[in-house]
Amino acid sequence: MTNGRTFHTGILLAALTAVLVVAVRKDGYHLDPAWLSWWYVSCWLLFAAAVCSLRKVPVRHAVALVLAGGIAVAATGLAAPPRTSTDSYRYAWDGRVQAAGISPYDHAPADPELTRLRDSWLFPTGAACAHPDRAWIPAPAGHTHCTRINRPQVHTIYPPVAEAYFLLVHALAPDGASHKPLQVGGALLSLSVTAALLLVLRRRGIVRWAAYWAWCPAVPVEAVNNAHADVLGVLLAVVALGVVARRRITGGALLGAAVATKLLPALVLPGALSGVRRVRDAAAVLLPAAAVVAVVYLPYELLSKGSVFGYLGGYVKEEGYDDTPSGSNRYALLRLVLPDSWVLPAVAVGMLAVVWHVLRHGDRERPWAGALLVTGTAFLLLTPGYSWYALLLVALVALDGRWEWLGIAMAGAATYVTGRAFDDWHTVGTTAYAIAAAAVLTGWALRRTRWTPTRGKRKSASPIPLDSAGHEA
Repeated sequence: MTNGRTFHTGILLAALTAVLVVAVRKDGYHLDPAWLSWWYVSCWLLFAAAVCSLRKVPVRHAVALVLAGGIAVAATGLAAPPRTSTDSYRYAWDGRVQAAGISPYDHAPADPELTRLRDSWLFPTGAACAHPDRAWIPAPAGHTHCTRINRPQVHTIYPPVAEAYFLLVHALAPDGASHKPLQVGGALLSLSVTAALLLVLRRRGIVRWAAYWAWCPAVPVEAVNNAHADVLGVLLAVVALGVVARRRITGGALLGAAVATKLLPALVLPGALSGVRRVRDAAAVLLPAAAVVAVVYLPYELLSKGSVFGYLGGYVKEEGYDDTPSGSNRYALLRLVLPDSWVLPAVAVGMLAVVWHVLRHGDRERPWAGALLVTGTAFLLLTPGYSWYALLLVALVALDGRWEWLGIAMAGAATYVTGRAFDDWHTVGTTAYAIAAAAVLTGWALRRTRWTPTRGKRKSASPIPLDSAGHEA
């Protein structure tokens, strides 16, 4: 029976891997987003089935399955060039610019001062410019007139740890390697996240939860195929949360590095301070985090003529996070019930309330629980339109086991991909996030019923007990 359960899980993983390969290889984002969406749905269903099947697998087999499945799933992202995002082309360009001794914050890719660094891969000509992902740039007759890089007229937005990563990948990549080194880097980082999760979860006797990350369809698509640098920030955040309860200074420093990779990991800081009562304990986390951010920004600040924040302010406005009119669908759930003028105050009040709850009532031994609550709430209030942002959330789900929050990752994919198949894509995104919010509330209600009335603690607060065969009791 034991071998049968392991075999059944392996078959589901094989099916998930095969379907992911098809979804990645087919360029459906521009040509047929509805078709691509159905393949994504298939991937998520197989992922759910595989995770459920893993619950019946003995612990001694579960670790091997998580690792082997994680390798196979991550490898599917290498099956094609980036399909649904062009961000990695900016990464490659920033690495090339730095290797030439130029600050990436000083020039936009379209600036004529950097013409000597252009090549036919990032700056194609002729028929290659007909692809919908290409951006046109002004150039004299006979010169390159389009690029794979999005927003080529604006400066880079990425923080210094991410920029250092881009430079490292460029330095290690062979000549003419194009997109593949960044994808390989994404695969290695995603597997490193799996390893870090297994180490943290092994101490708690719940290694199966690592599959929430290792097998999640969002990982090969966003961390590997699209090679988003978010995965580096996720790795640093996971390691930080794993050590911060006992090594606050180290955990704080790692959190600072995560924030200096992508700003989004700042959302896990309240979780790292869960239940902290003394100012010196909070300072032991916050001061190293701030120091690391300052130290890694300093060299770029000294070497750069332009702002090291690049296009950040323009991006905030472009995406509608400042509540200015735009083509985005930010704060979609709040807009269903509140006037537009109340939305930003409601976001501020909601986030402050959740952060206060985590700081006052969070568990110091489980900082990821508070981090997941704050991060997940932020996603539901802001309703971001880019699916790769949810990589951080997926890793936090793996740490805490509250699977219902994965609906937010699915909502991000529906907003970004499925919405393209409809004229009213705003409604698609709003509906997807509403369903995700309902799933979170349902999961919360179900978990409330598992509290013991005599002790006031969840039955699952401690490691899951196992029977003699290694199954969950």
